[in-house]
Amino acid sequence: MRPVLLKNTLWSLFFLLVLSAGCVELEVTPTDQFTDETYWTSPEKAASLLNMAYRQMNNPGWVFRDERLSDNLYNGYGNDNVRVVSNGQANATNTLFNDVWKDCYAGIKTTHTFLENIDRVPMDEELSERMKAEARFIRAFLYFQLTNWYGDIPFFTKDIDLPIAKSISRTPQDDIVFWIHQELEEIAEILPAKEEYAEEDRGRITSGAAVAFNARVALNFNEYPLVKEYAGKLVNITEYGAYSLFPDYEGLFHKANEYNDEIILDIQFVPEDLTWGEISTYVPFSLPNVQYTLACPTQDLVDSYLMKDGSAWDETKDVYDDRDPRMDMTIIHHNSTITQKDGTTYVVNVDPNDPDNDTNDRIGRENGTQTGYFYRKYYDSSSEAWTVGSWDCNINFVALRYADVLLMYAEAMNELGEMDAAVWDKTIKALRQRAGFDNTSLAMDMPSGGKEALRTVIRNERRVELALEGTRIYDIRRWETAEIVLNEPYRGAKFDMSSGTLDYYRYDNGSFNENRDYLWAIPAEQRTINPTLGQNPGY
Repeated sequence: MRPVLLKNTLWSLFFLLVLSAGCVELEVTPTDQFTDETYWTSPEKAASLLNMAYRQMNNPGWVFRDERLSDNLYNGYGNDNVRVVSNGQANATNTLFNDVWKDCYAGIKTTHTFLENIDRVPMDEELSERMKAEARFIRAFLYFQLTNWYGDIPFFTKDIDLPIAKSISRTPQDDIVFWIHQELEEIAEILPAKEEYAEEDRGRITSGAAVAFNARVALNFNEYPLVKEYAGKLVNITEYGAYSLFPDYEGLFHKANEYNDEIILDIQFVPEDLTWGEISTYVPFSLPNVQYTLACPTQDLVDSYLMKDGSAWDETKDVYDDRDPRMDMTIIHHNSTITQKDGTTYVVNVDPNDPDNDTNDRIGRENGTQTGYFYRKYYDSSSEAWTVGSWDCNINFVALRYADVLLMYAEAMNELGEMDAAVWDKTIKALRQRAGFDNTSLAMDMPSGGKEALRTVIRNERRVELALEGTRIYDIRRWETAEIVLNEPYRGAKFDMSSGTLDYYRYDNGSFNENRDYLWAIPAEQRTINPTLGQNPGY
């Protein structure tokens, strides 16, 4: 039987999303549309519900949200719920806490509805088992999100009725994480490797994605032996897919390079019918139709990029010249050249002290950048990436890539005391070679100093390689450094003349309470539904 396509059923997906728009509460049962026997008559109808679960699993908005919660960005605009959380002012009524809870359980409900009905469909058994494994992956992904943010959570692997939903207790986080690992191990043995999918099915969850995400879950809880095991399955063998670094770091996120061999999992989009537009509030304010800058990279992130020769940057060196090339491929700064969507270019001028600078990009302008920096990552100037005249982007959004696996493997091997030159060369050195560092010993050779020194190097490499990809907040939480870095004042570029001398722009620090903020509050609305849920400390 011909595989059921992911993108070709998008219109069915939209129809089902509309029907299920109210299915967001833990206690709400699925609509009769999905449970009636007359629905489960073809693989195409089953695929429509599975594709709905794909959409509920992850989206670009979550990635941009997670980055805003970290020290990589300064939230300079408005006072939405994400900014309230990053400022340490959130309580159990915060809408973000409730929305994430509801969105994740809505996706879990969709997977349960699918898994409990798919056997009604007359279809090829191999295809059925593959689709079940995809749904199980999505469920595991969503349970990871829930337990990461809330700790102990209600956990169930069958759909539940209203009385149970109003009384179910929370399962310990350790038990949920153990289940996720087991589930992903089983899934990895069922799903095809990326090479085994037909071209029209590219974008579906693969065995490699199950292995890589299992490594990410283990990393999140500092389970380094498991990180070594899972990441090693992709670094050292090809049974679960052959992955490699794409030669063009910036091009990884461009339309022309979708489905390259570095991509392990991405979120699928198609022109006009299904697009995303979050990047429009992070790029230079002077680009057409940009209405405001929601958040912008911090000076602290910029400072973390090494020099191209492998030495650390300091105040004696030029701010932007001869830096790690990934900086210019990730962040737009003063005097950066940017190509517009019509092919023309202009030089960004953020200097507020330049009397001739009347551009919207200058630092401190209302609704513009407060730090002097903008996103370049995710911005593709090619016309093929956009709906004409808009910021509706159809580029597949990268969610998990091989570079992350290399960094996970390097960190695990170092923490286990097993880092050596061979591991360094296939991980950190390979990333720096791809980035375009100078071929110097300082840049390319494994440094001396033992585990502690290497820990600093690997953590910084992880920050710059994955900058603005939503991983930083997870890292500083698991390293237990959030209470340090998130309680430091935010800094922007050095253009401030308020004291009479040139200085960095400085803004109030965020707030992170180590006795409370490593977990989010159980939403007040959910505790009203189910009083047995209790509450996390500090709320």
